[in-house]
Amino acid sequence: MSWKSDSERPEQEGCQFHIRVKPGDAAPYAVLPGDPARTDLIAQGWDDARLVANNREHRTFTGTLRGVPVTACSTGVGGPSASNAIEELARLGTHTFIRVGTCGALRAEIQPGDLIVNCAAIRHDGTSDLYAPAAYPAAASYDVTAALIEACDRLGYRCHVGVTCSTASFYAGQARPGFGGFKTSSTEHLISDLTAMGVLNFEMEAATLFTLCSLFGLRSGCVCTAIANRVTGQLIETGIEKSVAAANEALLILAGRDEICRRENKPYWHGGLR
Repeated sequence: MSWKSDSERPEQEGCQFHIRVKPGDAAPYAVLPGDPARTDLIAQGWDDARLVANNREHRTFTGTLRGVPVTACSTGVGGPSASNAIEELARLGTHTFIRVGTCGALRAEIQPGDLIVNCAAIRHDGTSDLYAPAAYPAAASYDVTAALIEACDRLGYRCHVGVTCSTASFYAGQARPGFGGFKTSSTEHLISDLTAMGVLNFEMEAATLFTLCSLFGLRSGCVCTAIANRVTGQLIETGIEKSVAAANEALLILAGRDEICRRENKPYWHGGLR
């Protein structure tokens, strides 16, 4: 790729500008938590891992999981910093991305501690608007979604599958009052409207991930632990471990299916391939 000037170039001293990862230090398969501390937890489940970069909100490990090369890179909170991680990992050869995190459930039947696998997202993230028009869908890759569902089943985790609302704000964007009780009329009925549409949860990065990966010809998926239920008011303190385990298991499933596709010379995986 040619750049008009050095100011456009996304590298610095041989590293990607934000994540500070060098060529050869990113794997084809990646798990993307928001919180930098969660990359350590993800890497603990691998056979081996090494810290390859730690810059700003982006902390990155690369290693192997049962022979599969994997990377964990934190995105920070929200679409802008997530887009930096996705853009820069893609430049280093990553082709499969699974967002892992926590979320707020919007359905009464979703219990805190349940997992939510998102197949699509409402684009309230802001960032994806700079890449595609509003009518462009934010959809996860079907094979990544299927792998996440199977991973939850293998691990015995209760999961729900459906649409998320990715927001650009944790407060106003998710119908929480701002400082001093500030709120606008647009937030008054937000949760009831989303519930009526069957939306499962709030989080802040899936729409950006799904949109960019669709545009770039990459694969994406998202699994989050529901730690709060905005309808019933229930809350738990943690639960990220289950979504991390599901993401790691899904990467193994995907790597196995990718090998089958290569062997059978098929461009897409489906249930009839063995």
